[in-house]
Amino acid sequence: MASPTETDFVRSNFLFQMWDHDSNSVSAIVVTPDNGTTSRWVDMGDHDHFAALVMQTIIGSGSGITKLEIVAADDTSETNITVIKDSGVVDADAMGDWLMEACTAAEVAQESSDGGFNLRYVAARITHSDVGDEAVAVYFAVPNQKYLDRTAQTTIS
Repeated sequence: MASPTETDFVRSNFLFQMWDHDSNSVSAIVVTPDNGTTSRWVDMGDHDHFAALVMQTIIGSGSGITKLEIVAADDTSETNITVIKDSGVVDADAMGDWLMEACTAAEVAQESSDGGFNLRYVAARITHSDVGDEAVAVYFAVPNQKYLDRTAQTTIS
């Protein structure tokens, strides 16, 4: 029998978000579930660590994911967008191929200081080899303070 006990530890101590990345582009695009209309960002003012994991789910006529970056910007409109981490060129050419990049708030702050910016928001930016490619992106962040239900139990509508 499944346990009836509600355990909120993981949902309250970590942020998890999952998105279907459907960029419809071969350019480097911040994770977007709707062909670039909505970009998915995390506010690093609330977090000490951030990681992005991406997995190839649909391969068009190319070779899938070719690069994963963590980028930061002053705002979610991509002002002063700056690369924080870069996977370099990869060849995620099979369904289920995945990769991860991670950064700390301190790294974002250093890049912000070096560039004279106010970098606060982070996101994964994915480059695909074909407009038909798609991926799933998982964001994971460690908060600098804890509160109940940071991550929702479900997003089923």
